Amino acid sequence: MRPAPDADDAQLPLLDPTQYRYELIRPLLLCPAQTATQRAQETGTHPATVGRLKRRFAQQGMLGLGPGPLDVRPAQRQLRVPDPVVHELQRLKGLYAGFGARELARIIFHTTMHRLTGQTARRLWDRLPPVAPPSRPLLDYHSHPERVEARQEVITLYAQGWSKRSISQFLHVSRPTIDRWITRFERDNAASLADKSSAPHTPARKVWLPVMLEIYHLQKRHPDAGGFRIWSLRGKTDLSIRTVERVMALNRQVYTDIPGTESLHASPAPPQPHPFKATVAHEYWFIDGRMMDFAIQGHRWWSLIILDGYSRTMLAGAVAPSEASWVALTVLYSACQRYGVPVHLISDSGGAFISAAFEGVCTRLAIDHQTIVSTAGQSYMNLMETHFNIQRRLYDYQLALTRTPHEFDKVHQQFLALYNATAHQGLLKEGFASPIPLHVLGESKGRLMPPQELARKFAQALFVRTTNRYGCVTLHHAHFYVDDGVPQTPILLWVAGEELRAVYDHVLLAESLNL
Repeated sequence: MRPAPDADDAQLPLLDPTQYRYELIRPLLLCPAQTATQRAQETGTHPATVGRLKRRFAQQGMLGLGPGPLDVRPAQRQLRVPDPVVHELQRLKGLYAGFGARELARIIFHTTMHRLTGQTARRLWDRLPPVAPPSRPLLDYHSHPERVEARQEVITLYAQGWSKRSISQFLHVSRPTIDRWITRFERDNAASLADKSSAPHTPARKVWLPVMLEIYHLQKRHPDAGGFRIWSLRGKTDLSIRTVERVMALNRQVYTDIPGTESLHASPAPPQPHPFKATVAHEYWFIDGRMMDFAIQGHRWWSLIILDGYSRTMLAGAVAPSEASWVALTVLYSACQRYGVPVHLISDSGGAFISAAFEGVCTRLAIDHQTIVSTAGQSYMNLMETHFNIQRRLYDYQLALTRTPHEFDKVHQQFLALYNATAHQGLLKEGFASPIPLHVLGESKGRLMPPQELARKFAQALFVRTTNRYGCVTLHHAHFYVDDGVPQTPILLWVAGEELRAVYDHVLLAESLNL
């Protein structure tokens, strides 16, 4: 016979097995913060046994703590859901079979306030047999005698968690119709479900033909008056100033006898071809300079570029503190070195391009140099002048970040490379296979000349010299200091009267050297 149980005995020496098992898990029921592992350590029981007894008690109550033959639990794990959830799933399965897993869980929550995961809802859906749907005389949208009831059915199903796709297939109505009624209900509540007139809801019209004729006669008497002045001349406040301005604009398009409207009614002139339209590469070159919108070391520098009119390729470019003839000759010399000599060269009438030195080089190279007058409305003829807008919009920000001439020239050359390697809208409109300037230019060259002969053509203005190890050059048996940072490097010398300028890689190194 077992002794009487001690209340302080952790081993719980109880005689009844059911009472023993209940006392084993009772602290866990009274104090949920205590774990099964802690209770197992107190009683010398395996943690799995404590956890199993706690689950059995939660599922079946005291029956779950009875002996083995009294265990009424099913042999396999079943989904534990309330009966209303099961009945609702069976009802939905009898109505419509196209629900998604998450949609089922959403509908169950809205109708029974019981939360399920999509996976649980799908498993229950697959196991449960469908039941016959309740008697419903109207099962689609178009069967209702009153449209308000049909629209109310859409809103009800949507509020119960049905997706728009399921509502569309169940009620046989299009998705745009469902979207329209849901949007109207969310905006105006139940009042939006009633039929409404399709007539426009615009305010009463104030502008009629007599009012337009009144404004028309005022425009004829005062053709230069603006909207406010015509509004004040009417002496009425029934129309706003903006409405009067719109009527005035309409009158200018309708009536041809209002002074100053001749250009609006004139037929547009047919587009004319460009006067310097190139048919092959290197037929027309365009050269121009642009003063930058920012300053470097307190001075606004210039950008000079030569553009091929056929391929729109920027052939050469340089930066300088001014638009001088030596800069233009430097750019022209670099372009001729790389691509040969063009047939025509187009520029404006700037001093750098009409100077004797520049004209002399063009004459010796047999280049047909033509100048335009920008102030006479001929700016469009120089393609390079219009292409400076691309430089302004694409790279002016990066150019403005430079602080020294060397940095400015480096970023300037990066712009030339980027422009030549990206698509050009003009080439795209002209139907080229590839609208990239370098691809259109390809390997084509102009009139090639030997390097010695090309240097001789530029000799009266440009001289190629190599600096010694001290950064000095020799010209006519005289030594001139240029820069100690470029030892033993070929540079260009430009002579203008008694001034000498040294240029390396399109950057001015020294100027005003005494000859």
